[in-house]
Amino acid sequence: MRSKQELDAAIRRERRAALVVNARSRRGRRLYQEARTRLTGAGFTLLGTYPADRPGELEASLTAAAALGPDLLAVGGGDGTIGAAARLLAHRDMALGLLPLGTTNNFARTVGIPLDLDAAVATLAGGKVIDVDLGLADGMPFANHVGIGLSAEVMAGAPARLKRVTGRLAYPVTALALLTGHRPMRITVRADGQAREFLTHQLYVANGGFQAGRPITADANADDRLLVAYPVGGPTRRDLLRATARNAATGHRRTLDDEPFLTAGEILLTTDRPAPVEVDGEVRGRTPIRIGLDANALRVMAPAEVLDR
Repeated sequence: MRSKQELDAAIRRERRAALVVNARSRRGRRLYQEARTRLTGAGFTLLGTYPADRPGELEASLTAAAALGPDLLAVGGGDGTIGAAARLLAHRDMALGLLPLGTTNNFARTVGIPLDLDAAVATLAGGKVIDVDLGLADGMPFANHVGIGLSAEVMAGAPARLKRVTGRLAYPVTALALLTGHRPMRITVRADGQAREFLTHQLYVANGGFQAGRPITADANADDRLLVAYPVGGPTRRDLLRATARNAATGHRRTLDDEPFLTAGEILLTTDRPAPVEVDGEVRGRTPIRIGLDANALRVMAPAEVLDR
């Protein structure tokens, strides 16, 4: 496999790319043609273009696009789409190009990709290849986070039409509707030979630096060989709402040394009753679950100023 520098040089020299857009994402259907136009305008030769607009079509489109052998696979969509692309491209000799067309775009924010389409394409044309960590949820790679509890129910229950109309507001609206009947869980987090228990409605384990479009902390990122586990509030619904508001307002001012953040390379989560699990915004089974790291597993085209460790 080529080095990052060799792959970067090939992208700059040959401009060989393929494009997959999740046309079911919030902005994907509307911006698919614009993404094609801007990529070709930036000098890329598109070996294939795939607007995935039917259920179950995305992974087949990603597989077909990767089989063409591009140096850069440009993928447009939200965190679920990017997670699917990350799973496919882990340890592959091509770079992922992010076109953030989703609702919260957490992984794109983590890597520093601009949310404006023109600026994102400019990053693909003039950025650099870096490598970042992926998480492993019971062995399945993920880009951004694992959520236990209410968030999984929200991801399963948020109407697609509401997401298209209201954007990321669809998630708190759905959460408020579900919260009335939601019971807290006792979650045990085991890491580095120690165990901590939380009674909460929600717990996240993050690989990246953003959740719900907001910074988790000022120093969380996807290139530090660390997972970050943290509950959102305590046992009451008021605790959850207060903690959610606090995280959104103060995440950029907090650090991983603050409570209640726990950092480790591997984490085992168990709950007092089987609880749904969402991985990068997609519902993927139930607890218990073991979460690990695959260091420097994914190559991504990022802005030139992004630090690569």
